[in-house]
Amino acid sequence: MSNKLHIVSFNVPYPADYGGVIDVYNRLVALHRLGVDIHLHTFTYGRSESKELEQCCTTVTYYRRHTGLASAMGPKPYIVKSRQNNELLHNLQADKAPILLEGLHCCSVLEQLEGRRILVRAHNVEHEYYARLAAAERNFFRRLYLRSEARRLLRYEPVLLKSNAVLAVTQSDAEHFKAIGCHNVLLMPSSHNDDEVISLPNSDNDVSPRYVLYHADLSVPENIETVDFLCNNIFGRCPDIHFVVAGRNPSKRVTDSLASHRNVSLVTNPDDDSMRRLIQDAQVLMLFTNFPTGLKLKLLNSLYAGRHCLVNSAMVAGTELGRLCTVADTVEQQLQSLKTLIRQPFTKDNVDQRRTLLGSLYSNEANARILLSQI
Repeated sequence: MSNKLHIVSFNVPYPADYGGVIDVYNRLVALHRLGVDIHLHTFTYGRSESKELEQCCTTVTYYRRHTGLASAMGPKPYIVKSRQNNELLHNLQADKAPILLEGLHCCSVLEQLEGRRILVRAHNVEHEYYARLAAAERNFFRRLYLRSEARRLLRYEPVLLKSNAVLAVTQSDAEHFKAIGCHNVLLMPSSHNDDEVISLPNSDNDVSPRYVLYHADLSVPENIETVDFLCNNIFGRCPDIHFVVAGRNPSKRVTDSLASHRNVSLVTNPDDDSMRRLIQDAQVLMLFTNFPTGLKLKLLNSLYAGRHCLVNSAMVAGTELGRLCTVADTVEQQLQSLKTLIRQPFTKDNVDQRRTLLGSLYSNEANARILLSQI
């Protein structure tokens, strides 16, 4: 096993405050703790250089992403072409150390580095993800772009066959990559911000106010659609339950929709500590999605810190996490589950069950060792 590893990240992975960068940053930390000599190459895309990364990386090199019309032209996906960079290629060619590419976004070097040991972390089945984004998008021109990008990603995806290994987030994603011909596909769940389960048990005698929490980036079309669904199907039919909707940058559509529901509170742009308290104190956390690809990190955060989790099947697709949740797919099932869970104590046995399963399947160190077994 080589001790030196190049990692190419699609964006600056600190602060670790959203989806993919949470996975990348916590992987860096876990690899550093295992003694890996990490040389990070990262694109700056709406994020600044970070001194924090120097604590776990031997070197950090930043590259400008080439956004704009020129990168949108041609058959190659925009997320890939805008990250083609000759300086990056030159730096990777300076030695023979293995390379981890974070996402299909960074895979242009796969076509240019023959004979190198190269692994790809697949954060999603990207063309499926973009197709679903397109379906949720209301702006005509944005929807047109997303559909075009989904088609280009589908055509580009076979580039993964040039890698030595594909590290998939979920079992269902792993099966997809095997089906397209990738010869070495491993399941490596997402790395995350949580070191231990800190969920708080309660009992029938607990007099603290009980509420149901939905938390998300409230500017994202998928999450806006979920808020619409909750307003149309859930909030008004549970007048005796208090709901909290919390997240970043709520759109006007979200604020207008929630304003008509007296049993719903909106918490806008909570800081990390406030968000953690909201998750810990909630009696039930609702986590619904229409995107069955990838691992939803907010579900892991909720299981590590919260109480009862009410999810739909798509949220836990391809994972073992459904064993720790209440799964309900129809509105009637969801309503009945909410009315049951809001009264049901969350016990020490529930906490112990989470510690056992999460500790065995979703340990950052265990995930890092899966990666190291391939280099």
